[in-house]
Parts: sequence; C-alpha cells; structure tokens
Amino acid sequence: MTAPARGPRALALRALTRIDEDGGYANLVLAAELGRTELDRRDRALVTALVNGTTRMQRACDHLVDRYLQREIDPDVRRILRLGAYQLVFMQIPPHAAVSATVSLAPRRVSGLINAVLRRVSEHPLDPGDPTQWPDEATRLSYPDWIVERLTADLGSDDAVAALTAMNVPAPATTRDDGYVQDAASQAVVDVVGATPDELVVDLCAAPGGKATALAGDAKRVIALDHTSGRVGLIVANAATTGVASRLDPVVADGRQPPLRPGCADAVLLDAPCSGLGSLRRRADARWRITAADVDSLAALQAELLVAAAALVRPGGRLVYSVCTLTEAETDAVAARFVSAMPAFVADPLGDAWKPAGVGARLMPTVDGRDGMSCFRFRRSSTA
Repeated sequence: MTAPARGPRALALRALTRIDEDGGYANLVLAAELGRTELDRRDRALVTALVNGTTRMQRACDHLVDRYLQREIDPDVRRILRLGAYQLVFMQIPPHAAVSATVSLAPRRVSGLINAVLRRVSEHPLDPGDPTQWPDEATRLSYPDWIVERLTADLGSDDAVAALTAMNVPAPATTRDDGYVQDAASQAVVDVVGATPDELVVDLCAAPGGKATALAGDAKRVIALDHTSGRVGLIVANAATTGVASRLDPVVADGRQPPLRPGCADAVLLDAPCSGLGSLRRRADARWRITAADVDSLAALQAELLVAAAALVRPGGRLVYSVCTLTEAETDAVAARFVSAMPAFVADPLGDAWKPAGVGARLMPTVDGRDGMSCFRFRRSSTA
C-alpha cells in the first residue's frame, strides 16, 4: 500500500511501515532507508524527524485522530494519520502543507477519510504542553501506562513528568576531544571512576566501548569485556578510531563469570544492561519494546553482575555501578542489597554534579539535554 519513496514523507512512511510490520528497530530502519536515498541534507533531516517523532509520539497521535474516527481503520491508514497528526501538532507544519502532502501518500479509496480527519485535527489541535486537554499524562506524553506509573512511584509525580517530557526531545550530539560521540551523562560516569595513569581498570559490560575508550585515555590499562564477539568487535573498532588500542585489552566473556584473577583491578566499572528508562530520547521505539517484566529480570541480572564485579576489585580499590535508567528496582534496590551482602564495600559520595539518591546519585534528563543516569561508587576496605 505504501507509495514509492519519492519525497521525504513517502520515505518516512515506508520506514514507519517497516518498523510496524517487520518489527525493525527505528534507528536501523531509518539508517537503511536513508542509505538508499539521494535526498538532500534538509530532506534527510525531515525524514529523520518524521520517523523518530511519529514513532515516539504515536499514542498521542492516535488520540488526536481517534476523536474524529467512527470506525476501526486498517494499520496502513493509521500510519498515515499518525504521520499527518505529528506534523500538524508536534512539528506545527502549516495545515495546507502537512495535510495535502500526507493525503497524497494515501490510496484513493481512503484519501477522503484521511483528508477529513486531518482537517479536523488542524482545526481542533490539542496543546502538547497542557495536561488539561488530554485524558491522562501517559497519552499526552505518549508512553505506555506502566512507564508513567513506575517512574511516578519511584521519582514522584513532578520529577517523573519532567523526565518523561525531557525524553520526548531528540538527544543532542556531544563529542569528546578524541572525536567519539558520547552523551554527557556517560562521560560523567567515566569521571566518577577517576582512573589514573598507574591503574588497571576493568569495564565489565563494555560494548560499544564509549566508556572503555575514555578510561583507556586515563588509565595504564583497560580490560574491556562483553559477552559476544560481535559486541567486542565494536569495542575493538572504537579503540582503533580513538587511538587507545595499545592500552585496551578486549575480552569476549560473560560478565557474571569474568576470566580474571580476583582482586586484580584498581577500579571496576559495571555499566550494566538495563531498561534504558533514562535514555528513551535516543531510541524512538524503546518505550514500546520494554516491558514491566523486563525491569525485574534486568534487576536480577544486575545484582549478579555486581557481585562478580566486586570480586575483581583489589583491597582499597573502587567499584562503580551505573545504569541509564531511573527505576528504583534497577538502582537503589540493587545497590542496597549489594551493600547489605558485601560489608567490605562502602558507598562513596559522587560530588555536586550528581543528585543524591539512596546510597548513590543520579543525573536527570531534565538538565542540559543529557540522558538520565544512576550511578553508585563503592570503595573496598583496604583490609578486606
């Protein structure tokens, strides 16, 4: 049904169809589609904004159009309506341009319906910033109910809504001095580790290598582990690009069973797999893929990894645990159980840049366009 991808809206619709029907990841589908097009830079930017924005805000877009639908519609028709509603309400493209261009993508049999609905949306838009115009915050902010409920319970209503609002804004690009693009929150975690030129550092879940390569610029040696050869290949490539390959040892291994001598490291970083509920701005479709059950299973994995990481820390050394999420289950709860079970490790304050939270601290996505990040630093007793 999708029209041939002649212009940016047609290309965006084709990408949205692949995401929906094939289960493709938005970032990968978008990269593939843009790689096959000869659109200029401005139109490529429009495609990116349309695909990511429509994917991110699909629940809100559905509400905008459902007010004027009298019957169920095909998924193909809904995709076109979402695309049009996103342009009208969230991009504020003039109705004469957004409606006509979107209707042109539709088959003749439904073009009248799409035109009528989008005209009504343009005449009666809702203010994305006014909660009183929407049925609830989950619809207005376009998240699954459980995410809004979970973060509200864990952060409080004001902080949760502020964080969720911030994560609807595309992430800015932050580039390190070595040319590697890395979010400021991730760079802040590297600073928490505080590696020095005489230290051996282990990065237990290192792919794609952003933090490991930054640490290798400061430490004497970095051992960077991840659990598949493909993921370790990304570390190797990034180490070469950033010029630190001679100080970084890549290892394919399960972080729960690292093939390293106990007590070998001056510092260990565990940037653990997590739900990513602090960095949702980076993957437009992530909010629709993660589930509440995933949070609990990931928390169990994080706890296992943290115990394995602790075994590698020498007496007097440091252990840093970080996750780009804001849920209590993956942050404070994991850290509290660890401290209770491992009395040799004592929580260490992180400094003024971090907002205290439990025995650790967090960075909120409401500040400076960075990701939300939770971080904990522990020091092992010199006699343990």
